[in-house]
Amino acid sequence: MNASSSLGETPPPAPVSFAQASLFWLKLGFVSFGGPAGQIAIMHTELVERRRWISEQRFLHALNYCMVLPGPEAQQLATYIGWLMHKTRGALVAGGLFVLPSLFMLIALSWLYIAWGDMPVVAGIFYGIKPAVTAIVLQAAHRIGSRALKNNGLWAVAAASFVAIFAAGVPFPVIVISAAVTGYLWGRWRPNDFKAGAGHSASQQHYGPALIDDDTPTPAHARFSWLGLSKVLGVGALLWVLPMAWLITVLGWDHTLTQMGWFFTKAALLTFGGAYAVLPYVYQGAVGYYGWLTPTQMMDGLALGETTPGPLIMVVAFVGFLGGYVQALFGPESLFLAGAVAATLVTWFTFLPSFVFILAGGPLVESTHQ
Repeated sequence: MNASSSLGETPPPAPVSFAQASLFWLKLGFVSFGGPAGQIAIMHTELVERRRWISEQRFLHALNYCMVLPGPEAQQLATYIGWLMHKTRGALVAGGLFVLPSLFMLIALSWLYIAWGDMPVVAGIFYGIKPAVTAIVLQAAHRIGSRALKNNGLWAVAAASFVAIFAAGVPFPVIVISAAVTGYLWGRWRPNDFKAGAGHSASQQHYGPALIDDDTPTPAHARFSWLGLSKVLGVGALLWVLPMAWLITVLGWDHTLTQMGWFFTKAALLTFGGAYAVLPYVYQGAVGYYGWLTPTQMMDGLALGETTPGPLIMVVAFVGFLGGYVQALFGPESLFLAGAVAATLVTWFTFLPSFVFILAGGPLVESTHQ
């Protein structure tokens, strides 16, 4: 019996209830180590190969969309699959549980870091981790660069961007916009330099029939409508405007929490290329401009982010906690509360756009999966 006939005789998996899926997303939130590549690999192994909740083609189709969005692509992919399986509540549970375990862990670790970070043993642990984190960042830069920088012109843009941000102190948004304009003009002048390769679809395999298979019709909730799009955008706007308006009205524009909300909203919309692409922006703002933490503390936060599950961009929770704690936003008797509130607030403003992107754009993406 050959492999194809064996797959053809494999029965499809049983339907998955919302509760069963929720348990899986909870488990994933605690084991999603390894950065986006490792997290996507875990989801592929569990959802495509082992459980067969979604086919290879549909999985990669969703991933391709998440890869072009700003924000953490692995968390967005979980949100997308949760939405495809169980509507909006599935998206909220899948995406939320991808983030919440790491948020709680980082709040606890941030507090331990402040309380006992000066102890020789704890300080020694962080000094030992820092070289490893530096190596991880350099390896990620090399991996991303080797894939993206395919000719001398692209290397020149990368070098100019590096000099601009580290030597000249040019604001990160200016660098991103300038690089985008350069790429647009260059693409019109020499379009062959930007031809895409085979991409993800080149390595498609088949693991048997899936719940959401290649030819499974798009479910009713995933079909595009202008009314549905307007509802998602309207609710998303309210979920941003209401807390931001409260912060401005009650605390004032210059209050640390208000500035954190505004700054991390901008960060959420500039994270093209994943966490490593936005870390320089977070560093420049949180350390250089606002002074919420020191360069050493930022490196320590990155070390904690590398050693906890969830998106690496969750280092923003560490930044928020230290900023709220050190500045004693709620007075000297409520330092932990100030840090926890700030960490939660920056997490909200950082990840809210990702949910809106998936719920608003998902129906459009599903209309093209054939």
